[in-house]
Amino acid sequence: MIIESLLDTDLYKFTMMQAVLHRFPAADVEYRFRCRTHAAELGVSARRVREEIANLCQLRFRPREIDYLRSLRYLKQDFVEILRIFQLSEDHVEVAERQGELEITISGPWLHTILFEVPVLAIISELHGEHMDRTTALATGEARLDEKIRQVRALDDASGFHIAEFGTRRRYSRAWQRHVVQRLAADLPEHLSGTSNVQWAMECGLVPIGTMGHEFLQACQALGPRLVDSQRHALEAWAQEYRGDLGIVLTDIIGLDAFLRDFDLYFCKLFDGVRHDSGDPVEWGERILAHYRRMQVDPASKTLVFSDGLDLAAAIRLYRHFAGRARVAFGIGTHLTNDMGHALPDMIIKMTRCNGQAVAKISDDPAKTLCVDASYLAYLRKVFEV
Repeated sequence: MIIESLLDTDLYKFTMMQAVLHRFPAADVEYRFRCRTHAAELGVSARRVREEIANLCQLRFRPREIDYLRSLRYLKQDFVEILRIFQLSEDHVEVAERQGELEITISGPWLHTILFEVPVLAIISELHGEHMDRTTALATGEARLDEKIRQVRALDDASGFHIAEFGTRRRYSRAWQRHVVQRLAADLPEHLSGTSNVQWAMECGLVPIGTMGHEFLQACQALGPRLVDSQRHALEAWAQEYRGDLGIVLTDIIGLDAFLRDFDLYFCKLFDGVRHDSGDPVEWGERILAHYRRMQVDPASKTLVFSDGLDLAAAIRLYRHFAGRARVAFGIGTHLTNDMGHALPDMIIKMTRCNGQAVAKISDDPAKTLCVDASYLAYLRKVFEV
């Protein structure tokens, strides 16, 4: 059994789920699995995935886990009570193989499907890892982890260098991710700000880190009053739900140009900062800082979070570039939890429809743009002039 706890997921799934409960409880959605690279080499059978999903759907939150969730000040009592009786259902997931490649569709009420994405990706990643020689992989991973810790310790003037572990979805294995988190907590306590994985945060006494994912802003393309107002609608709904908590927002749902047009003085002051997840990070950061200055907001009071496929060397370069001009933080995923000496498939599960309507992500990286309906994508580009 690969997933042993429903807490073995990223925090932003719970924070979004609470907002769904309170703001969009009737929303119905669809997600699809996509392997952007090495799809033919994934080597994971639909049968094995179905077996692990069946195991996942037997899990319930344990009393200790519910007590932990209740201790997080931004999670409300009614939502935690829903989680106390919550259980995933296999009926919402279809897994097939076509021409040797996995096809996975998750569909149903948003409230009942939102927790599938992260564990399903973790399942596929761990099944893929079974093809590696375990002894060699673990030895390689340990040596590379040692070197990363050494690099951080060797940094000059690194008091403001903070990383968070973001690697649940594409980890080598559950056990390896736990080991990585424990090593980082023991060896780099002043530099590890926390982990996105709620189970490891609870078990290791770390801060759980996360706010919103792309799907929240995507869904608002179907749930908002007007398409052109969808980003503002999502940001306002989030602000009303969390009232000052969880104030980091993604910028690349419809591209940075469209985001900055919507991210006016009100939102600049309302949110603590922004997260980079596509496009050139230096160019992105410079444009964000310039935008804050135009809004007459001190960039040094805001946080830039970098999380787009980062490795440690890139995080260090970005830290040196932006240090002193804004608060900077780094979410590092696969480079920490699956750096075992093998090429890895680039896998995602993304929302494709909400209430029967296509939704899209127009990324600052064209390879990350995702939509199942070309006509809707063209219309979205026209509406937002991108």
